[in-house]
Amino acid sequence: MNYIKKAIRSFLLSPMVFAAFTVFFIGCAESISIRTAPPQLPVYEQPICPDEGYIWVPGYWAYGPNGYFWVPGIWEPAPEAGLLWTPGYWGWSNGYYIWHEGYWAGHVGFYGGINYGHGYGGVGYEGGYWNEGRLYYNSAVTNVNVAVIHTTYQAPANENPVRTTVSYNGGAGGTSAKPLDKELVAARVPHISATPAQKRHFRAAASNRELLVSFNQGRPRRDILAKRQGPALEKKVARQKKPPQNKVNEKKQKEHREYEH
Repeated sequence: MNYIKKAIRSFLLSPMVFAAFTVFFIGCAESISIRTAPPQLPVYEQPICPDEGYIWVPGYWAYGPNGYFWVPGIWEPAPEAGLLWTPGYWGWSNGYYIWHEGYWAGHVGFYGGINYGHGYGGVGYEGGYWNEGRLYYNSAVTNVNVAVIHTTYQAPANENPVRTTVSYNGGAGGTSAKPLDKELVAARVPHISATPAQKRHFRAAASNRELLVSFNQGRPRRDILAKRQGPALEKKVARQKKPPQNKVNEKKQKEHREYEH
């Protein structure tokens, strides 16, 4: 009898089964805990921003019944003017890798010091900022076409020139970043979870066999690492004529950069 109990306990605490039970019981909660570290982040090109008001949501490794799978990066419309996206991240704690969900808020919170690229260098977001209800894009770090989007500026990002691909915080080989005071404040204020469109995007990724680590060994095809805009938006880009580069209010730009740094 003791042998059977030990066998059952060993089975339930195995990495795959533990993860499956965790996902089952906390399906709508904010964390998933597993024993195996996520793969390195792939480096990929960002597709062009489709229209004003869209914010880049970087790709990441998620976990499901069949193991890790890649959720492609995608441009998403902000649910409300003034909101920015804080990416989710994996954090190591007491022998487990715990997933912390991303969210929308007025300021970017802590995302583990993970360098997701394209403005998410580990702290804050340098891809753009809101000013009087409009989103201004930093064309130095985001792929934006000024023929479509006229609220642009250029400012060097403070990302490490040597791009790290570590995908989790803490533990062996993880980032050592700790939350800054402003990031803790951002997490405490009211915020919005992933939008219905983001959830549909997640489900589509979860059902795509090619995005599974068991299929791609942690290296998905380059053409599926990020989701590109639809044909209708591509036609809009083609119709527009390229205007001169906009000059953004320097005072607002300075205030934004001082908050982020």
